[in-house]
Amino acid sequence: MSFTITTVYADGRIETRDATAEEVAQREADEIAFEAERIAREAAEAQAAAAKASAIAKLEALGLTADEVSAAFGFQVT
Repeated sequence: MSFTITTVYADGRIETRDATAEEVAQREADEIAFEAERIAREAAEAQAAAAKASAIAKLEALGLTADEVSAAFGFQVT
């Protein structure tokens, strides 16, 4: 993979050059890290949603209504 780097200077000059091997390697490493962070964030969101659903189910099993759960914990139960 290669890409170009464009620099726009305050005096209006524009400079475009090919990325160095180190810049290409860093970009690839950044893309891999970004994807890993996205996957971890999505997994954490899914885990939080599952925990919320489990908590709601347990509260309802104790006899609380959806309105009571919503009032007590400040989120809408669907």
